[in-house]
Amino acid sequence: MDPLEDKRRVAHDGDGLRSAVVVNPTKVADLDELRQTVQDALAAAGWPEPLWFETTVEDPGRGQTEKAIEAGVEVVFACGGDGTVMSCVSALVGTDVALAVLPQGTGNLLAANLGLSGELAAGLEIAVERGRRLLDVGAVEDHYFTVMAGMGFDAQMLADTSETTKKRFGWPAYVVGAVRHLRDRPMKVSIRVDDQQPIRRRARSVLVANVGRLQGGLRLLTDAEPDDGYLDVAVLTPRTLRHWLALGWAVALRQDRVPRMEVFRARRVEITSNRVQPRELDGDLIEPGTTLRAEIRRRALWLCVPQPEQDPDLAEDAQAAAERGERLIEEARRE
Repeated sequence: MDPLEDKRRVAHDGDGLRSAVVVNPTKVADLDELRQTVQDALAAAGWPEPLWFETTVEDPGRGQTEKAIEAGVEVVFACGGDGTVMSCVSALVGTDVALAVLPQGTGNLLAANLGLSGELAAGLEIAVERGRRLLDVGAVEDHYFTVMAGMGFDAQMLADTSETTKKRFGWPAYVVGAVRHLRDRPMKVSIRVDDQQPIRRRARSVLVANVGRLQGGLRLLTDAEPDDGYLDVAVLTPRTLRHWLALGWAVALRQDRVPRMEVFRARRVEITSNRVQPRELDGDLIEPGTTLRAEIRRRALWLCVPQPEQDPDLAEDAQAAAERGERLIEEARRE
């Protein structure tokens, strides 16, 4: 027997899990086709038909996920962009229900940071193979983030990048929004890390990260891990175009030292600005404010991740999962 088929057979033995799909219909080109593909693939894997919930402008996913949990599902597929994923996470934190990501938007930061594929087939296969990783999440007010929160330049860049531009160009669209604000004046911030004395800086942006990659796969924080019990706080202080270029060049080359950036580690952090600033969580804007308070929620979210080819531990194996997923979908279509 083909080793991949044998692997799938073992992974799929036993009863299939109950699941739900929380989908943002504005991110999907053909909703009916998506629904048919997902239902057929899960059926081929021995899973029951999933529940379906569509997000709305008023509720981008949290309420739908809560209904799915109340219905007794064991896996929630978040099908959309970063906003859909973040909304689902807010309902899943602290539960035993696992999150499976079916990326459809332009950012997909969680998928990029954890080696998850942007392909539908891979997302389905990863879920049915039942690989799991227990992650930390960050908490801001009554919201949660898996990747990073930010105040200042990063949020302003997001605010000035239209949905139309993102759909047309993908993540490079954010560059246009960034260029508009390179020369903006810095904010005066007070940063309190855990119980230490506050430090004061003139910063362009302060990022609070659970993992380290930005749009386009750029690794800003090399030591940030999603299950180490800490948030990494990056304070960016460029003042001139030359400073920005030096910072960007160091990030692109993955240098250990990035100029005009300080990094702190914290379980709790409070950032206070001298004026109202745009704020964001996982690439989605939240209400502007003068303060951003974040704390770690240790081991709070189960995430479906790729199973390794050989090692018993979980590994970043999205390409192999995508290949197995394509076979699963082909099998489902032949039945």
